[in-house]
Amino acid sequence: MSNKETYLGDVQDVDGTAVSITLSNDSLTGFVYIDGQGYRAGQIGSFVRIPVGYSDLYGIVSKVGASAAPVQDEGDGQIVGRRWMRIQLIGEGLRTGLFSRGLSQYPTIGDEVHLVSEKELKNIYGQPDKPYFVKIGHISNADSIPALVDVNKLITRHSAVVGTTGSGKSTTVASLMNSLSDASRYPSARILMLDLHGEYGHALKSRASTFKINAETSDKLSEHELHIPFWALSFDELCEISFGEFQNEKDRNLVMERVQKYKIQSLSKYPKKGASIDALSVDSPIPFSIHSLWYELFIETFGTYYSKKPGRPIDNIAYEVDAQGNELRGNAEYGLPPIFKSVKNDKDDDEKINYIPGALNLGKPLLLLGAKLRIPRYNFIFRPGDWHPAADGAVARDIDSLLHDWIGDVRPVSILDLSGVPADILQTTIGALVRLLYEALFWARNLSQGGRHRPLLIVMEEAHIYLNDQLKGMASKVVQRIVKEGRKYGIGAMIVSQRPSEIDPTVLSQCGTFFALRLTNSADRGHISAALSDNLDGLTNMLPILKTGEAIILGEAVKLPMRTIIEPPPKNARPDSQDPIVFDEVSSEDSQNPGGWGLVRETNTNYEELSETWRSQNPRISRIKQ
Repeated sequence: MSNKETYLGDVQDVDGTAVSITLSNDSLTGFVYIDGQGYRAGQIGSFVRIPVGYSDLYGIVSKVGASAAPVQDEGDGQIVGRRWMRIQLIGEGLRTGLFSRGLSQYPTIGDEVHLVSEKELKNIYGQPDKPYFVKIGHISNADSIPALVDVNKLITRHSAVVGTTGSGKSTTVASLMNSLSDASRYPSARILMLDLHGEYGHALKSRASTFKINAETSDKLSEHELHIPFWALSFDELCEISFGEFQNEKDRNLVMERVQKYKIQSLSKYPKKGASIDALSVDSPIPFSIHSLWYELFIETFGTYYSKKPGRPIDNIAYEVDAQGNELRGNAEYGLPPIFKSVKNDKDDDEKINYIPGALNLGKPLLLLGAKLRIPRYNFIFRPGDWHPAADGAVARDIDSLLHDWIGDVRPVSILDLSGVPADILQTTIGALVRLLYEALFWARNLSQGGRHRPLLIVMEEAHIYLNDQLKGMASKVVQRIVKEGRKYGIGAMIVSQRPSEIDPTVLSQCGTFFALRLTNSADRGHISAALSDNLDGLTNMLPILKTGEAIILGEAVKLPMRTIIEPPPKNARPDSQDPIVFDEVSSEDSQNPGGWGLVRETNTNYEELSETWRSQNPRISRIKQ
């Protein structure tokens, strides 16, 4: 191919990485063919190259026309004209085809600018036979060029998938997970997804283990119960989930001392490898009975005592009966508080009853914890199956088996379905989960199970909910630590959000690769532009007009920014996030998704199932019964 075939114009102005060129009268115009391939010369987002010595500088067209001209002095009377093009330099490559990001030199006035052909792009983007490249689709308007992503940079340098609702964000994530968990290419892949809406269990069922509250086990779908043992949480996390806010620091310190005491007693009776009483802290993941702790503190806070008789407060419980004659006893295991006799103030009465002297001021926190111990929705934390401690701290399974289930299973993907987690503890629960994984891999960094030998990718769906820059919760603090330090320990983060403007700027700025789908909000686009290391306003300005399933991929995991058509998974393996059908021209008998306003109204609709699923907090309750 001769230089004349691809010649566009000459460099006239260089301002950092921004270069203004004048289009030659003899340059390409309109639709032209090069090596049998059609091109539209000067398209926004297209690539150009500037030969400099033995290398080529590459850039992206960001402006075309009079607005692309460099700023002129209005008083000189010079006519700017319209044959201008402005490009953003992004990297350089040798004539042998090797390409690298960044620049070692700049163009000068008069350097020629050429169109980049599809043949050249194939050499730059990389070859699909390289094992560290994963294909996720193809370049827009160039079906023959695969969209390849460098797995090394994608996992360890963190990434973000952003896009407006309906832009194909969930399908893009599912496609990425399918590519990254391909057993033939990556037999030791390890991915953990935080799924807030239960979208991915069906889409990835052939290669994922799903953990959720009210799990369903059937021939078609196998799920596991989600358990997060309260005793594995740090003390701050435990307080936020269990006790809420304390009135003063004294009450908080008292509870801390009791938790420490219970863990010491448990460790003394059931020693754990690697743990010693001397080095034990209140944050150590040692099993203990929070039910017994609550019961003990409840008695000390609300208990009464005889003024003239000896005995502990628990000996003074008055057992009452309900209408059926059943005794209402205090029960630590089920969060049932003891019922004490009413206070008698008769001076000389032998059974005069007073409150305990110096009773604790923990009324509100204990009532809150007691209520949570009785509500089944919190059982995944306070009664965590085989990880539920007995009164003396004995457990059937320890923290090692929990981590094995999550990140050591034979399946490469683990989905933690958090759709059933109560909203009041969702953020703290996510923070606790991420912290557990980070600390486990941090301390195991020199082991074969650690992240250095087998990296872990944590995918965080709906990240704007718990990584909001207005929130200073556990999740935001832990994720900030991961994106800053996780690379050294083999922990990568993938942030998925429809509102990047609401995500903590620290988290977003540490993402090395962006999969930007359609974004119509200017604030969201501004945050993406600010987080990118390259000055690529021309590309980010294209975000509002992208098609569904089309993304601009920028950052370290790709050699050049690329506008990509994401290859979706098969229809039966897509996330459960499709839009409801309002009107379907196909009859309900032939439609794969019957429903909508076009159906004949049913006159005997029974809403009993609706109320049943609502009350059970399980959307599949009717299918389970069948």
